[in-house]
Amino acid sequence: MVTLLLDHTQLEVVLSPLERAASFHRENLRVERDTIVKVQLTDDAWTWIRGVPGPGTHIPGILAAGTWKASATTDFVLIRRRRPGVVVDLEGDADFQRLVLSTRHGLALTQALRLDASDELADVEEIAGTAPIPVVTGRRRPVIRPRPA
Repeated sequence: MVTLLLDHTQLEVVLSPLERAASFHRENLRVERDTIVKVQLTDDAWTWIRGVPGPGTHIPGILAAGTWKASATTDFVLIRRRRPGVVVDLEGDADFQRLVLSTRHGLALTQALRLDASDELADVEEIAGTAPIPVVTGRRRPVIRPRPA
């Protein structure tokens, strides 16, 4: 699983040595925060893959890692097995239009992106953990009434 670091300017996807080898990337992935358009949580990240690996590693159902190219798009994919994931849509990034990652920290990423981050890189799980929990007040449950016979 990848580690996601966030500060007020960028999102960094920290890759382990094995992930670097499988994805053919020498360095961590850095994405400017203002290029992030949308973040979606998914239970099956495999459905979000588009195109073919180039360069990358693809073992169906087990591992998809690297750059995936379609007709007009280039995505970075790092998916392991059938784990929950996150899809990050980008606009204006020089390298990629989408990041498809298997991580259990997707909810923490979405929460951390809503908050103002500090100048230093921090794990998204720590950022989201320090945020106050939103409380919805004044909502009542709807009354369910039986239909007339």
